[in-house]
Amino acid sequence: MVGEVLWTPPPAGDDRSRIGDYLRWLRRHRDLDFDDYAALWRWSVTDLDGFWRSIWDYFEVRAHTEPTATLVDTSMPGTRWFPGATLNYAEHVLRMPGMADDEPVVIAQSQTRAPITLTAAQLREQVRRVRAGLVRLGIGPGDRVAAYAPNIPETFVLMLATASLGAVFSSCAPEFGTRSVLDRWRQIAPTVLVAVDGYRYGDRPVDRRAELATIRAELPSLVHTVVLPYLEPDAAPPEATLSWAELAAPTDEPLAFTAVPFDHPLYVLYSSGTTGLPKPIVHGHGGILLEHLKMLALHHDLGPGDRFFWFTTTGWMMWNFLVSGPAVGAAIVLFDGNPAVRTEPGGPAEPDLGTLWRLAAETGTTYFGTSAPFLLACRKAGLRPAESFDLSAVRGVGSTGAPLPAEGFRWVYDSVGADLRLDSISGGTDVCTGFVGGVPLLPVVAGEITCRCLGARVEARSADGDPVIDQLGELVITAPMPSMPVGFWNDPEGRRYREAYFDVYPGVWRHGDWITVTERGSCVITGRSDATLNRGGVRLGTAEFYSVVEGLPEVTDSLVVHLEDDEGGAGELLLFVVLAPGLELGPELTARINRELRTGLSPRHVPDEIHQVGAVPRTLSAKKLEVPVKKILTGAAVDSAAATGALANPDSLRAFERFARQRTADRPSVTSVTSTEP
Repeated sequence: MVGEVLWTPPPAGDDRSRIGDYLRWLRRHRDLDFDDYAALWRWSVTDLDGFWRSIWDYFEVRAHTEPTATLVDTSMPGTRWFPGATLNYAEHVLRMPGMADDEPVVIAQSQTRAPITLTAAQLREQVRRVRAGLVRLGIGPGDRVAAYAPNIPETFVLMLATASLGAVFSSCAPEFGTRSVLDRWRQIAPTVLVAVDGYRYGDRPVDRRAELATIRAELPSLVHTVVLPYLEPDAAPPEATLSWAELAAPTDEPLAFTAVPFDHPLYVLYSSGTTGLPKPIVHGHGGILLEHLKMLALHHDLGPGDRFFWFTTTGWMMWNFLVSGPAVGAAIVLFDGNPAVRTEPGGPAEPDLGTLWRLAAETGTTYFGTSAPFLLACRKAGLRPAESFDLSAVRGVGSTGAPLPAEGFRWVYDSVGADLRLDSISGGTDVCTGFVGGVPLLPVVAGEITCRCLGARVEARSADGDPVIDQLGELVITAPMPSMPVGFWNDPEGRRYREAYFDVYPGVWRHGDWITVTERGSCVITGRSDATLNRGGVRLGTAEFYSVVEGLPEVTDSLVVHLEDDEGGAGELLLFVVLAPGLELGPELTARINRELRTGLSPRHVPDEIHQVGAVPRTLSAKKLEVPVKKILTGAAVDSAAATGALANPDSLRAFERFARQRTADRPSVTSVTSTEP
């Protein structure tokens, strides 16, 4: 059964998509003809050699040394891709196919300073200078360069300069606390640190010089620190540091690219850090290049003439995904600041969820990427961006970070654009891409992720390990992908890597999400499998709870956890709600929440307790922390349940800790309701 179709692809004769061109290329050069996307996907996940070599050839990957094969050994972990090949990721990004030297390639807006635009020639020139500056500091292949910097052109330039040398890049957003930064970078021991002195979030200045001093003192591996005066442009750099101007000083050194093996480390990303030390996930030059070429061009339909935006920070893998845009000929739009306020020079910040839509209009953005929580917040606020801004250039909208319910889809088509393509995407830092997402060849259906992406053999597994269709199951990947991690840093035997993904199903990647794969090949993600609720043997995803509860006008946010019964009983289902200002939870609203859950979902979804809280704890990328809250409610200390420096609102966890203590001391009945903030 098909749900509400909100967008349909153009007739075959009118198809001008990049994936359509790729299909024509396959007919001409590989004598392959596919009747539909389903057939193309099946080929892409069964003939791994043929598919990934076609991506290499179609995008004309430049190899300094040609590979001797496409892959060796398809078992996981342990697959080797393109053995013998040498190449460089930065060379391909700076190739910028279809883009003239004087065309804008980086368009950056900030609440800290004036807008900046870099042309293709200017970007190459800045990378050339910073590359030479890193060489003067002794940086070479394998050395680590760390950036404590926001989503600004300099961070992008630094990443490309680092990659051009075969050195390894790692970034932390400057809103990260020192513990979160040190938990990450102590593991990789960087030699050079580039950091801002601070930033503005809306109209609020955030000085990070004290945090920078702590980071420098606690990282003995550091040899050089470069300070970018972002908050105070005229300030002198701290003692024993260099300025960004010195790093990027004029030089005669040519722009060159060190040829590295296909799986040579490009950058280190990190798991969210919500439990234990963040896992240092190593991604390679070749795997990231091929995956991003495929995803950006064939799934997002990006190419020359496009302007690609995704709201992100440098602490989220979507930044790494965004800045690959020039590799397919697309300009990138960067934004640093608070997306929920509008600022005028010298004036106060005013609440305004239209900030990013205004940015899209001003920059001519053609693909607008954001998070599901942002889209739902806009819907809840009654925004109709298309009535306020000229969004006629927007052809695509991307949503990730959380499941987007059907009402979020409908809002986009009602309020942003009736003719655009909405891509709901799910993937992760682990692969720096999406496993499931959109594609120009298939219709968009409300509440569904359109397809499994090319080369991603996604399946839903039942509790007994069998693949299932039209049933909720564990999201697994049963064939290797080039962008699966090279490994974890300082994990020479691969033990931590295997434990993270391959312990539950040997030889099969377990991702940690619940997914339903429909008979048509579309998908629905219903939350993290380790945060999933299990009542009476029935597994319940969290996303459907939030769709119903947060659909009520009084509720601005919510979080649900299930506490198991050690005696084997049904356990307790606890729902926490954040209410609109001035409201308190009482019997009437409680009854209505329960009624909506019962009628909209099922009696099993009715919580045992509902509590009002001041805030739902979230990561800096806006993901809810169901699992750490569950640990706190079962007795864990906050510091052991989550790395608070990686959270947007760490104080919210302390409130749950106080609630847990009170609950233990004076345990309420399972039907009680509290209207006070814990």
